[in-house]
Amino acid sequence: MKKILILSALFSSVFAFAQSQKPVLEQEGNLVKATYYYDNGKIQQQGYFKDGKLTGVWIAYDEQGNKKSSGEYNNGQKTGKWFFWNQKSLAEVDYANSRVASVKNWKQEAIVNK
Repeated sequence: MKKILILSALFSSVFAFAQSQKPVLEQEGNLVKATYYYDNGKIQQQGYFKDGKLTGVWIAYDEQGNKKSSGEYNNGQKTGKWFFWNQKSLAEVDYANSRVASVKNWKQEAIVNK
C-alpha cells in the first residue's frame, strides 16, 4: 500500500506536465534544461534531458514554491534516493533498476509548549 501511495505521489509531482504554459527549454552543453511553470508563474518542476531522456536531478515544487520532490534519473530511469515532502511528512524512496526498492517515512512531531 505504501508503494502505491508513493508511486501516485511520484506521478503527480514528477509527471505533472499538463499545464497551459509552455516549458522553457535551454541548451546547456549536451543537455537540455527544462523548466515547467504553474499558471501563477512559479516553477512547477525543473530538470534535464539528454538524447530525449530524463537525466540528472529533477525537482518539483508546489504552487507556493515549496519543494515537493527531488530525485535523479539516469538514461530515463529513476535511480537512487528520491525525496517527497508535504506539510507533515517526508518520504524517502530508494530506486533500483527504476523500481521501488525501499520506502522510509518520517512524520513531523507536534511541538507542544509546556
